[in-house]
Amino acid sequence: MTFDVVHRTLYRYSQPVTVSQHAARVEPRALAGQIVADFSLRIEPAPTLRKTRDDYFGNRVCFFSIHEVHSRLEIVARSRLTIAAVTPPVLSLSPPWEKVVELFSDPVSPEVVEPYEFVFDSPLLRASETLAAYAQPSFPAGTPLLSAVLDLNRRIHADFKYDRVATTVATPLEEVMEKRRGVCQDFAHLAIACLRSLGLAARYVSGYLRTRPPEGKPRLVGADASHAWFSVFCPELGWVDFDPTNNLLPESDHLTLGFGRDFGDVSPISGILTGGGKHDVKAAVTVSVL
Repeated sequence: MTFDVVHRTLYRYSQPVTVSQHAARVEPRALAGQIVADFSLRIEPAPTLRKTRDDYFGNRVCFFSIHEVHSRLEIVARSRLTIAAVTPPVLSLSPPWEKVVELFSDPVSPEVVEPYEFVFDSPLLRASETLAAYAQPSFPAGTPLLSAVLDLNRRIHADFKYDRVATTVATPLEEVMEKRRGVCQDFAHLAIACLRSLGLAARYVSGYLRTRPPEGKPRLVGADASHAWFSVFCPELGWVDFDPTNNLLPESDHLTLGFGRDFGDVSPISGILTGGGKHDVKAAVTVSVL
């Protein structure tokens, strides 16, 4: 299935900005099962300096700097990508979760050297006994890893309410646990921190989710969304994605932008500026099927 994606971000500043520097991670990754046919990035005002490269995790990032006075910044990313049908893994055939944890124990097994870095704490996420205790009911002794993760995925979906105004990008995970409310970023963070608290490797995935309008209703421009989910590493199968916000394994409606240790590694737009005062930001995503 082939998609056209338009991701528009608009900043309006209450006072003039004299200099701004930004990083945009809005170019989809080329992955097995995801082919990027075309990508363009329009930035207004036009940057004085602009450079694109891969970051540490292999995500494409555009660094740009604007040296003229401006009161608005518009960033429009257009992508065309094809998602291939993938046969989902048989969860019950994955190894017992304790055996996977043993692979990450010192000395680390050669087959898990690459994902090993995703076992540790990251800037936004800390392992804890509280999180391990929350995850534990999904991980009885001898349970296949992916079956256990699926149950954790289900429990997060059931125990936490999706609420757009309950949290911000800066809300700590402890507050999310207390409120039992949040958004996709929070639920992905919670799952990752729970898995790392058990000694497993988990990473954050940034992307898009194609939403479907009610039957008989037209698709609205900008009605789709930036989205987040998580992956767990399973020997022989590699990284397997789970979406706790929707209680499912991502398939053709999930389009991957990038991945990292937590949201901080894959924030779509980040930066610093001089001036600007208060600012208003609006983001809209439209995912169209060709």
